[in-house]
Amino acid sequence: MEVELLVIPGCPGSDAATVLLRRALDDIGLAGTPFTVWTIDSNEAAGARRFAGSPAFLVDGADLFASGAQAGALACRVYPTPDGPRNVPDLGDLRKALKERAATATRG
Repeated sequence: MEVELLVIPGCPGSDAATVLLRRALDDIGLAGTPFTVWTIDSNEAAGARRFAGSPAFLVDGADLFASGAQAGALACRVYPTPDGPRNVPDLGDLRKALKERAATATRG
């Protein structure tokens, strides 16, 4: 399972996303799973990765929170959470998305 975090410089939430992703992986029993942080710094890179905004959490190339938003946008992302819009997803939502992708990856 390949886990990636895509960020753009200057977006709020980029640093918090790294900590949040590590915690979520640890919490669901994937403490040994590494992840790569990629900096998206051009419209070309955003388009090539079908980037929907920073931060983006990907597993095996799939955005865990794909929403049908404009892909290829060099922009900051906002996530709906129980506490209102935030720059990172809710920890519980991230755990759930990671568990679902991990289950799919082990069946495939």
